[in-house]
Order: sequence, then structure tokens, then C-alpha cells
Amino acid sequence: MVALVRSELQKLFTTRLWWIMLLVMLLFTGITLAVTIGFAGVRTQGAPALPGRETLEFQQAAWTSGAGSSIFVMVLGIVMMTGEYRYQTITTTFLTTPRRGRVVTAKLVAGLLVGGLFGVAALLLTAAAVIPAVLISGGEVVLFGGGIPRIMLGVLATSALYALFGIGLGALVRNQIAAIVGAIVWVFVIEALFTAIPALQGVGKFTPSGAAQSLIAVRIDTGFGEADLLPAWAGATVLVAYALIFAVVASLTTVRRDIT
Repeated sequence: MVALVRSELQKLFTTRLWWIMLLVMLLFTGITLAVTIGFAGVRTQGAPALPGRETLEFQQAAWTSGAGSSIFVMVLGIVMMTGEYRYQTITTTFLTTPRRGRVVTAKLVAGLLVGGLFGVAALLLTAAAVIPAVLISGGEVVLFGGGIPRIMLGVLATSALYALFGIGLGALVRNQIAAIVGAIVWVFVIEALFTAIPALQGVGKFTPSGAAQSLIAVRIDTGFGEADLLPAWAGATVLVAYALIFAVVASLTTVRRDIT
């Protein structure tokens, strides 16, 4: 199994896609951090001032910026599965390892590792931006209290588990473009509506995005009202359940389908 996982990682890391997605993810996270830091302590019309850079609330909000890595690892997960069908390498893969379940398991493990790597990169960038901002403002950096460790673990877990979502979706859809477009529409349109509109929040908090927001303690005021989210432990449970479901989907659809 270790050899299979290594093989899957080698397939990914010998392409340019992974580091392009990593750079884009870091750029996305950096822009989010820049906005968070730039508007810290600023009072907007008709609203109280945002938490200043010296406060714990600012640090909590800033550390959640890494959660944006999830969509990028989802795309990588999709490509890890659909790329085999697009370039017709899946036949060779299964001829080399006829037990398809082992191949799928190796892809899932590799996806978790890559997702964790992206999560770590996002957290390192966040640390490089947040720590100096707090110190320059005269605040005290908090790394082991105030819910910060839970937020960090939430970012890592969300990033890793979204890779499984991508692999499962890729196994189900197979068409690379359709799967990527579907994932982007789901994350940025459908889940956003579930989170933003009060009438839909009862369902939205059980979506992967809603569960992830619960896990990293994000509370969003969208203009429609503050989002109704699950407790952190429930968000973690929902995310793990989704990951298991997508893992089963990836396994069953790959093992039972004709690959020709």
C-alpha cells in the first residue's frame, strides 16, 4: 500500500498542476489576509469598528483565512481521479494493480496527504502575516489559547477532507471539466446561498461548507443576518461523515464500472 500511495503522489507531483494550484491558493489566502489586516479596527458606516489588530478576535478571524485552500485541494482530488480516465492511464493502472479497491484507497490516502500539505502551507502564510501584524500593533500573539489551536486544526482537517470530496466526485462524474465546474458552482454559488439566506440556513449548516465554517468557528454576517452554524464537534462529525461517504462512492463507482 505504501508503494501505491507513493506512486499516486508521484503521478501528481510530476505535473505542473499541483504547484500552480498551490501558488493560486497562497495568493487567494494572501488577499484574504491583506483585507483582514487592512480593515482591522476600521469603522464602517452604521457598523461598529472591526476588531483591532491587537485583539484576540482579530487573530481568530485572521487564522480562518487558510480555509480557502479547500476548493483548490478539491480540484486536485478531482484531477487525481478524472485524469486517469482523460488520458487513458486508468487501464495501465488497473493492469498493474488489478485489485481496484487498493488503487482507490491509495488515491484517498494520497489526497489526504496533499490536502494536509496545502493546509500547512496556508497556515504558515497566515502565521507570517498575522504574527508581525499583532506585534507591530502592540498586541500579544496567541497560539495556544483562545480557540486558535482548534481553528488551525479545523483548517487542516477541512483542507484534507475536501481532497476526498474531489476524489469521490471525480470517480462519480469522470468527466474532468464537468466535475470541476460542478464543484466550483456548488461551493461558490449553491453553498453560499445556503449559508447566506436565513430560510435555507437550517439545511446549509449541514453542507460541507457549513460544517467547515462550524469547525473553524467562523460566524458570518452576510447582511441577511448571522449564519446559523453547528457546534464545532458536530461540524467535525458532519465533515468526517461526508468524507466517508465520498470515499465509499469513489470505491464503489470505480470497482463496479467498466473502464473501457
